[in-house]
Amino acid sequence: VEGRAQLRAGRMDEAERVYRQVVRDAPDNIDALRLLGVLYIRNKNYNDAEALLRRAVELAPDFVMGWNNLGTALHEQHKFTEAQKCYEKAIELYPTNPNAYGNLASTHMIQGDLETSIAMFHRALELEPKHFPSLLGLGHALKTVGRQDEAIDAYRRCIAVRPGFGEVYWSLANLKTFRFRDDEIEAMEREIARDDLPEKDEVPFAFALAKAYEDREDYRTAFAYYTRGNDKKRAEVRYDPVQNEQVIDRVIDVINPEFLRAHKDAGMKDPAPIFVVGLPRSGSTLLEQILASHSEVEGTSELPFIGSLAAKTGLHRADDNAYPLSLADLSDEDFTRLGRDYLSECESHRTGSPYFIDKMPNNFAHVGFIHLILPNAKIIDARRHPLDSCLGTYKQLFAKGQVFSYDMFELAEYYRQYVRVMDHWDAVLPGKVLRVNYEDVVDDMEQQERRILDYCGLQWEDQVLKFYETERAVKTASSEQVRQSTYRSARHFWRHYEDELDTLIDDLEPILRALPASDWPRKWQDAQP
Repeated sequence: VEGRAQLRAGRMDEAERVYRQVVRDAPDNIDALRLLGVLYIRNKNYNDAEALLRRAVELAPDFVMGWNNLGTALHEQHKFTEAQKCYEKAIELYPTNPNAYGNLASTHMIQGDLETSIAMFHRALELEPKHFPSLLGLGHALKTVGRQDEAIDAYRRCIAVRPGFGEVYWSLANLKTFRFRDDEIEAMEREIARDDLPEKDEVPFAFALAKAYEDREDYRTAFAYYTRGNDKKRAEVRYDPVQNEQVIDRVIDVINPEFLRAHKDAGMKDPAPIFVVGLPRSGSTLLEQILASHSEVEGTSELPFIGSLAAKTGLHRADDNAYPLSLADLSDEDFTRLGRDYLSECESHRTGSPYFIDKMPNNFAHVGFIHLILPNAKIIDARRHPLDSCLGTYKQLFAKGQVFSYDMFELAEYYRQYVRVMDHWDAVLPGKVLRVNYEDVVDDMEQQERRILDYCGLQWEDQVLKFYETERAVKTASSEQVRQSTYRSARHFWRHYEDELDTLIDDLEPILRALPASDWPRKWQDAQP
């Protein structure tokens, strides 16, 4: 009781101290084990949470909440199969528990089994029609499979249950093609003006209002809300641009021509993976949709495996040399094993097509690592006008990651490092990466599609021209945009905000100056003789 009181008062450290004391005094107290485990989940200490919750269900095999919470701890560690078993056990013990059905649905959704996920969410809502997590999850799942009208209905049902929950309004805005009604904008304005509105809700409300005013072409008000949301979000995340630059320095230094020549025979030779890399909001989802419209290619997701495998090469070293310095001690056999591990990790996301797409954008920094472990993999760099790319990223509230995106200076610096490392890959691995400009795809779709398929070694198929008809789950913010035959309105969208982008323009000047003058800011064009 004391621990829960401390938690309600927001004193997390004190709550943890109390719970730990109870567990020390009574190691078999299943409530204390569970409550401490839940607290560890909140603190993202998932490994310790798992240990405590496993002990709780070992002591009490019929402990429904213990099984449900254990599933969450496993889910957060990407142990989805084990998590599913925990949720299924909770349902077996308590068949009318909507929480377990909702959690099971979320696990199916993240693994790409959207139809099962939707069915599970519906089951949870049959048991409790106002079960908020299931309403929200159902909206996300329906959006992913392209059932937009049903997704909007689910989100609006969420609002009816919790009108002050900002994430729901951002979920509607994040459909991109959705337009808010007047009464919905007024409701958001009322909520964001509340003195007692939690910051976790203020941020999504700000982003949603920005999108609402942008759709009404009130760009000044929209940018004010984008700035408000980004400033608040930046205060919540940890990011060090100097550290990022140092990592890129080390990548360039380690994966040099000599290193690549020394390991030219390394890696798994499987040609199945096609990587699409780049900055967020640069057209990668469009390229994925085009490729996934080919009969021999399937889209998977933004898979986290390359980054995690790279990081693991530096674990448990006495010298603390993290990636990429850790690569210096690896043999050809090690790189081959890492390639095999990557393909094994991807198996659960594949359904049998000869080729598959990994669309994790941040893999641009790992192009050399990908080449070492998967030398026959194809890598496509989705590139877009720098100001459109950076502005699109600044306008996006990401569910997780992309912590560089909430400050204009840091965003420009990140873009410069992206260009620098991609130039390095072009120099040390000439021809390895295919660069595809979003503007070229929009201007001449067929020519660019033929170029992409030729690079991937794929025969031409007419259905790629009708990529927007391909029925598949699309998990990114562009899910509805890529279901349209053309989407030209995003080209040079930055010009609507040109007066607000001085930081980006100044910091990216060398990169922007290399573009045709027609792509320059107007103030530069006006200064031309």
